[in-house]
Amino acid sequence: MERNHFPPSDFGIGRLASQNQVMIFTKSTCCMCHTIKTLFGRLGIKPTVCEIDHDPNGREMEKVLTRLGCKPAVPAVFIGGKLVGGPNEVMTRHLSGTLIPFKK
Repeated sequence: MERNHFPPSDFGIGRLASQNQVMIFTKSTCCMCHTIKTLFGRLGIKPTVCEIDHDPNGREMEKVLTRLGCKPAVPAVFIGGKLVGGPNEVMTRHLSGTLIPFKK
């Protein structure tokens, strides 16, 4: 899924994704978002997290994430500035050992 085509008005998603090694866009009430954050924590990775339901541009950010291919929009995981995807893509990579390329 590794896409990196951010629209001109991405409400900071592209900047946040490119400035952080691991970036997760979440909602505070989403149980799958909590699960994905917990997975990274157990892997010894401290991701940067943006809870879009607490951001004034959250609705617009959700639309951008959907346009990028995240369905549902959250959790959306970016590693090294590239979109990995949501829970299915994250778990597939985790189980195959390819989720965190910089951690050996």
